[in-house]
Amino acid sequence: MDNYEYIIEMKHITKRFPRIVANDDVSISIKKGEIYALLGENGAGKTTIMSVLFGMYEPDEGEIYIRGEKVNITSPRQATMLGIGMVQQHFRLISNYTVTENIILGSEPQNKLFGFIPHVDIKKSNAEIAALSEKYGLKVDPLAVISDLNVSTQQRVEILKMLYRDAEILIFDEPTAVLTPQEIEFLLEIIRGLRDSGKTIIIITHKLEEIKAIADRCAILNHGRLIDIKDVKDTSTTELARLMVGHEVSFTVDKEEARPGDTVLKVENLTVCNEQGYKAVDDVSFKIHSGEIFALAGVAGNGQNELADAIAGLKQVRSGKIVLDGLDITGMSIRERIENGMSYIPEDRQKVGLIMGFSLKDNLAVRKYYTDSFSHHTIINDQTFDEHGKRLIDDYDIRSSDGNSTIVRAMSGGNQQKAMIAREIDMNGKLIVFMQPTRGLDVGAISNIHKRIVAERDRGAAILLISLELDEVMNCADTIGVIYDGRINRIAKASELTVNEVGNYMMGVSRSEIQDGRDDMQKEGGEGA
Repeated sequence: MDNYEYIIEMKHITKRFPRIVANDDVSISIKKGEIYALLGENGAGKTTIMSVLFGMYEPDEGEIYIRGEKVNITSPRQATMLGIGMVQQHFRLISNYTVTENIILGSEPQNKLFGFIPHVDIKKSNAEIAALSEKYGLKVDPLAVISDLNVSTQQRVEILKMLYRDAEILIFDEPTAVLTPQEIEFLLEIIRGLRDSGKTIIIITHKLEEIKAIADRCAILNHGRLIDIKDVKDTSTTELARLMVGHEVSFTVDKEEARPGDTVLKVENLTVCNEQGYKAVDDVSFKIHSGEIFALAGVAGNGQNELADAIAGLKQVRSGKIVLDGLDITGMSIRERIENGMSYIPEDRQKVGLIMGFSLKDNLAVRKYYTDSFSHHTIINDQTFDEHGKRLIDDYDIRSSDGNSTIVRAMSGGNQQKAMIAREIDMNGKLIVFMQPTRGLDVGAISNIHKRIVAERDRGAAILLISLELDEVMNCADTIGVIYDGRINRIAKASELTVNEVGNYMMGVSRSEIQDGRDDMQKEGGEGA
């Protein structure tokens, strides 16, 4: 019989960094077998306090008790020995190793050949990983190479790493930030299964709907301080949002009727191939006007990435044309497109959007560093860099430990996203392409970014918004295009489409089938009357 009430107790934890108190006298207690959520804005201190629990940081003040005993956790290895595992937001996998090789790395089971030569029995390890994957419903092939796996499968490999090391306490840092809606539902089922098998789960998140779907209790952090602890079933999403950001949050986008002007972007019969040589974008045509938000809806993997990258100049066009404000830019370089008024927020902020080893101020100036105000005869004007960085940091509430000088790699994913969006909007472009702009952002930041998008539309910019979030599409769009299997199968004003219709188009249902369904509903309504 366990003689402790809580499997984890963190008492009066304070963690300071230069210029910032990341955790300020935070105390949380977690029961064995519960799903416990840490909710807060980007930069609220959620990841920091769990990094303290996992031994990545040592607290400046406070005490930690595991299973009723006081511990001093000085490294992740020590945390692992205490049965604590953590899946971090950015995975720690070796891309050219197999699943099994990644999982057993650092704790390889060894036999002795001829009684004295150390030898790793990889076949036995493959069988063990396969059995573990089967037991928890993770659907991972032990022989697969990491570079061949999609993001959600790589995440399941990270979960297997914890389970292989007999972790009893499992920490998930923003586990759904890079997953599609279908992958999210699968992950939540996995987490429920882990809880049912006796594991204790801690989820770091800012997604209210996921907390309501899965968590038992929720601790809310704001600017490093513990605001409240709530029983999730008894607390509304509205109340959670208010506690998280400190004020009421609107879940709808307030905007006036669009006043579209001249055509800014014209895509004509565009065909783009993926890396395997197949048509990812197949004969696509559409227009976006100044003062218009054109939202492209679709299930992940239907050509959205290739379309956005082709417009931005990151991917070669097989056939067709891209015209920006009357100028054919199909064969132009990325810089030429930028100088002609295009801004691009890519889906992958770390590989494409930001230079991770550069400072925040350098990343914010990367579009302008060679212009006259930022440099003179190739000599950088540090004062301009500093002033520009400080302005965007304040305007977009970008939170970091060392302001302008913070290395971007050290920032949270949400604040990296805000930095990228700030830089691109600040260009005042004619066309802004937003690819998953609110991925990894908290509810308050999402509301602010939506306001920024509408403000850019009202300024006269043409907006291409590509999102997997159907609510985001329906809330923001003036015009909606739906892409399926590389083709756009419907373009209409947002006011003319229902959520269900857009969802059906996303799944490949034809326009005639949807119209037939509308007719049937009207008939039934008439007969009922």
